Amino acid sequence: MFYVFCRWYWQKEKREPYVKFMEANYPPGFSYEDFGPLFTAEFFDPNQWADILKASGAKYVVLTSKHHEGFTLWGSKYSWNWNAVDMGPKRDLVAELATSVRNRTDLHFGLYHSLFEWFNPLFLEDATNAFKTRKFPTTKSLPELYEIVTKYQPEIIWSDGDGNAPDTYWNSTGFLAWLYNDSPVRDTVVTNDRWGLGSICTHGGFYTCSDRYNPGHLLPHKWENCMTIDRGSWGYRRDAWLGDYLSIEDLVKQLAETVSCGGNLLMNIGPTHDGRIAVVFEERLRQVGAWLKVNGEAIYGTKPWRAQNDTVTPGVWYTFSPKEGKVNAIFFNWPVSGTLELGEPQAKLGETQVKLAGYKEMLKWVALGEKGIIVALPHLTPQQLPCQWGWTLQLTDIN
Repeated sequence: MFYVFCRWYWQKEKREPYVKFMEANYPPGFSYEDFGPLFTAEFFDPNQWADILKASGAKYVVLTSKHHEGFTLWGSKYSWNWNAVDMGPKRDLVAELATSVRNRTDLHFGLYHSLFEWFNPLFLEDATNAFKTRKFPTTKSLPELYEIVTKYQPEIIWSDGDGNAPDTYWNSTGFLAWLYNDSPVRDTVVTNDRWGLGSICTHGGFYTCSDRYNPGHLLPHKWENCMTIDRGSWGYRRDAWLGDYLSIEDLVKQLAETVSCGGNLLMNIGPTHDGRIAVVFEERLRQVGAWLKVNGEAIYGTKPWRAQNDTVTPGVWYTFSPKEGKVNAIFFNWPVSGTLELGEPQAKLGETQVKLAGYKEMLKWVALGEKGIIVALPHLTPQQLPCQWGWTLQLTDIN
């Protein structure tokens, strides 16, 4: 992915750091296409990837099948000699990961696909014609979409890159009608909202609205926070510093905040050109999985509660588990006083029960009038805490 954005910044915007980097590290006349053979993926082990994804606690995975520069990770008939089967790895990376994910995990397998391509001459010709001609979508983009759905049967289609062209240019409604009515995944597939100029955050199965979208309040439509562990990139950066990566505390907070407001979290990692998930990404994913093993009931299958965050204690986020009738209060600062005040719950004397996820005993609490309670947390050493980075109070039988 570094190469992808490098191409735009280097060849189109001609940003000085990128131009200088290419001049200093690559021979004169080196073109973007020369990167193709350097994408080798010799260490790509789809089983290892699947095991890491499973350990993260994720429920679905979305692989970038093609980004804005047009290189496909499968041997597309519509991307001749610019795909991972014809050059570079000489492997169908989409098929390999799909097979491993389905054989080794319960994750839903999804594919990202970019509608437009920055430098494709057919797209550029259509753009020059103000999208009155449709050479590119009819010969490239749409055939690819039908191809990946028919061949790999993804349960999520994550569309992107409208190229400032309207959905009529892309024939998005025609494709989506086929997808939901006649395709092999018609009964299971979900899609996002990036299907043409003006459709984002307006039309779609789930809204993404913008990259790293995290509104901090409840939305009336299902949405997703698509964000990156590396603050500065969607890809792998060899020159990244440790401080560029979100900490596990950051990630757990984003997860809780997103889910409490009705969203899903799509956590991006950038693999290396030789096919590895860098150790720092693997560690973050496994840490999130460890946290979810204790606190998963406050995340999976939940709905937003009447309040998303607490009105008295900052940094407390609520979710609701409808099957169990539980309100979950997720907090990140263990109070020195040993008590946690919550301003939102309306407790019922003799009925309300409060439990700390991962701890066996019921907790004592005191009501603060009609609304609000003070919970006495157990006195635990750091080693006795059920988890690190954040904790969940589970409240049953509250108004």
